[in-house]
Amino acid sequence: MLSLQALYVAYKQVKNNRGAAGIDGQSIDDFTQNLEKELNQLLLELKEKRYQAQPVKRVEIDKDDGGKRLLGIPTVRDRIVQQCLSNIMTPIFDPQFHPSSYGYRVGRSCHQAISKATLFVRRHNKRHVVDMDLSKCFDMLNHDLIIKFVKKRITDGSILNLIEMFLKSGVMVGSTWQNSELGSPQGGVISPLLANIYLDEFDQEMMKRKHRIVRYADDILIFCTSKSGADNALKVASHILEVTLKLKVNERKTHIAHSDTGIKFLGVVIGSNYTRIQEKKLNAFKVKVKQMTKRNGGGNLAMVLKKLNPVLRGFVNYFKIANISSKLKGLASWLRRRLRGVQLKLWKTPVKLHRRLKQLKYRPPFKFMKMKSWCNSGSPLAHYAMPNRWFQDIGLYQIDKVKTGVLASYY
Repeated sequence: MLSLQALYVAYKQVKNNRGAAGIDGQSIDDFTQNLEKELNQLLLELKEKRYQAQPVKRVEIDKDDGGKRLLGIPTVRDRIVQQCLSNIMTPIFDPQFHPSSYGYRVGRSCHQAISKATLFVRRHNKRHVVDMDLSKCFDMLNHDLIIKFVKKRITDGSILNLIEMFLKSGVMVGSTWQNSELGSPQGGVISPLLANIYLDEFDQEMMKRKHRIVRYADDILIFCTSKSGADNALKVASHILEVTLKLKVNERKTHIAHSDTGIKFLGVVIGSNYTRIQEKKLNAFKVKVKQMTKRNGGGNLAMVLKKLNPVLRGFVNYFKIANISSKLKGLASWLRRRLRGVQLKLWKTPVKLHRRLKQLKYRPPFKFMKMKSWCNSGSPLAHYAMPNRWFQDIGLYQIDKVKTGVLASYY
């Protein structure tokens, strides 16, 4: 911890993650301008035990359900120290975590969590599933319990004091300081590790009781072979989470599901024989694409594709684990129609469309049509002028060519 090299490595990681400025207004670029001086000052304060964590900056972001997620943004200095702490603590704790814990862990992913859940349902026939939701998990972590669990493997007083300092640094809401008696701010570099250390107590207790689980951060699934077994697992899990760990189970969202009707998890719905995408994720994607393919966007098609392709690639690479080949074919057709509409608007007059058709060896006469009409973007002339192959030639990412339904290795 007390070395310039350790702080520099942490700084590089923080820089790569970017992130907004904290309450002091200092951005990562500002910090970089006086890097050597800043790191040496940080090292000196740590060595002389003069270092003090600053309160986090409160930021609110919208949630899918219409609520607000409260984030706490530490200063750049605090993020670097937290990253340094995380670099030291992760190799100590991570190898001992439950094998079915996948959130916020290096080398583990959502795809692996989905694949493990699918394995339990289809290969082990555990089709009754307890789907648990925790209310504001990060905000409810008990500070005394965090320190208690960390002490199981780390006894160094300086490390423990730094962790406690970050937990109790408080929150700035506007110009008002608020005490932080509970929780680890979502947005803090070390918070995901502390949450995993905290919830691993739940994971290990469930393992002792022979319950099969998959957990991604605070998204928890418990797999059972019968409804009565699921009822019992729900009672056991609720007791551990609420009594032992002092968390709050969201009773409105926590329920027992069956794979025949589908288990919602990490954006997909896992069924007894299939995995599909959640409709709300598909709808949100279409809304985003609509914004990027407006006919009055002003840019040419090359500019549209430059922005659009990374979005398409990211969406498909995530959801290709589901059986969505038919969905992707429908999306691809819808997307090409939207892009035909963009190009028709860019051509402005039917004369340019007709010229394009002649170049492709189609013989006139051609009908005149409104180039701004959405209806006409699906017309035969638009298809002749811009066939499916043309979109591939101009560089549109071909979402309907991606292999889907392939599970990941869950180890």
